[in-house]
Amino acid sequence: MSDISTCVTEVREAFAKGLTKPSQWRKSQLKALDRLLVENEQAITGALRDDLGKHPSEAYTTEISIVRGEISHTLSHLGRWLSPKPVKPSIAVLPANAYTILEPLGVALIIAPWNYPVQLLLGPLVGAIAAGNSVILKPSELAPRTSTLIATLVPRYLDTRAIRVVEGAVEETTALLEEKFDH
Repeated sequence: MSDISTCVTEVREAFAKGLTKPSQWRKSQLKALDRLLVENEQAITGALRDDLGKHPSEAYTTEISIVRGEISHTLSHLGRWLSPKPVKPSIAVLPANAYTILEPLGVALIIAPWNYPVQLLLGPLVGAIAAGNSVILKPSELAPRTSTLIATLVPRYLDTRAIRVVEGAVEETTALLEEKFDH
């Protein structure tokens, strides 16, 4: 599975170059993810109906609206979360000032289960983007229409240098799990 290895390497390189670190990049990706959900609501609810038999109102309530709520909450708090936090310095370094500055981990792997294939794939993506990580998304092969739709939409809306979708089943998941991820 050299394609998977290449994909992970490219996403890791984007992270190493600092692409995902600026708060403006994070905010723009979160807003783009929200647009993905809004502009494709009917397609998403249709895929969930076909895969799981979910009624459109159930699909919206249990999948789309939850992720949109996470995006909204994250966008409203991200600036505060990313600001340096003053801490009391050790007496040995006084009169210095000390701060805790949160840093991204690296590359996150998100594997979605079949029962909530949108919420449990894109919900964790919100946190990964907010934290400044690059991401590999693995949708559930047991929700094939939803998986294909996500794999089609993500590159249209999100920065593929740092966020990629890998479709497949056991073989692809096994290959992904053989790669090194930071989270």
